[in-house]
Amino acid sequence: MPPVITYTQEPWKETYSEIIDVRSPSEFAEDSIPGAINLPVLDDAERAQVGTIYKQVNPFEARKIGAALVAKNISLHLSQHFADKPKNYHPLVYCWRGGQRSFSMASVLNQIGWRVTLLEGGYKTYRVYVRQQIEQLPETFTYQVLCGLTGSGKTHILRQMRDRGAQVLDLEALANHRGSLLGEEWQGKASPQPSQKYFETQLLQQLQSFNPQQPVWVESESFKIGKLYLPQSLWQKMKQSSCVEIYLPITARVQFLLQEYHHLEKHPEILKAKLEKLKSCCGWKKLNEWYKLIDNDELGEFVRDILECHYNPTYSKSIQRDFSKVERVLSVPDLSDSSINNLLDKLLPNNIFELTLVSS
Repeated sequence: MPPVITYTQEPWKETYSEIIDVRSPSEFAEDSIPGAINLPVLDDAERAQVGTIYKQVNPFEARKIGAALVAKNISLHLSQHFADKPKNYHPLVYCWRGGQRSFSMASVLNQIGWRVTLLEGGYKTYRVYVRQQIEQLPETFTYQVLCGLTGSGKTHILRQMRDRGAQVLDLEALANHRGSLLGEEWQGKASPQPSQKYFETQLLQQLQSFNPQQPVWVESESFKIGKLYLPQSLWQKMKQSSCVEIYLPITARVQFLLQEYHHLEKHPEILKAKLEKLKSCCGWKKLNEWYKLIDNDELGEFVRDILECHYNPTYSKSIQRDFSKVERVLSVPDLSDSSINNLLDKLLPNNIFELTLVSS
């Protein structure tokens, strides 16, 4: 007799040999349970085909065709992925809502003799858990917010803090965006942001790794980073937290931004297209001045002017509105290693590595 398929609504409470997501590749790409692999029983085209037949012909015909496709795909997975799995192999299997797709895979694996757990309610069960946790967990931490005008190197400083052992919530890394109009990440070409769901999955993983007994450092982000939104609980907690403001001279800020956004120098047409979104607040006269500086390859002057005319006043207003509890203002002459090390000596306890080891 094969083992009985078991069901769970709390897969995070047990360890599995593998977590198998049998949804289509596009569903998996949007979000998935951390650590899951994708072994679709229907790919995107097949899923669309079955759905069309279900609506336009009848459900019975759709089930026949769907069953043939599922059987074909499971057979392929058996001959490839599962071929070398041992007898004690114990997978968790899930689909969108714990229906026929995951049950089909689980049944075949169970008949072979493996102990299979099925996620009751599927991915939707996991998603409910993420949404609940993402609203509750941020309340358990104390935050230190790092503020500073655009180009002050806040993210750069935070990552140096993390290297020293501080708990850092790098929201821009999770969102794959630097937060401003020009903040799109670039890796040879524009790098897309994750879905809102995947962003929240990563954020939850990060928060779950933190020690509530130690502060969490975070940048003074807006409620929206690119196209993604912060959870209300985290956003409200950040606004109530004490802040440290970094002051960096504008010459150093310009130099830093030219290094960080060097891809825009190679793609002036993209830069101009993005700047056009500022016409309502800056006007065409100012935009044309910036376009001329860009065309004349005077990017240093362009960066300085857009900082002074747009970013400085905009950021100052947002800081006064959202992050008013500035307890310290620290000046740094530049963002060299020595300057940042001196800054971190003032911000972090000398025994932070010992604290981290003891708390872990």
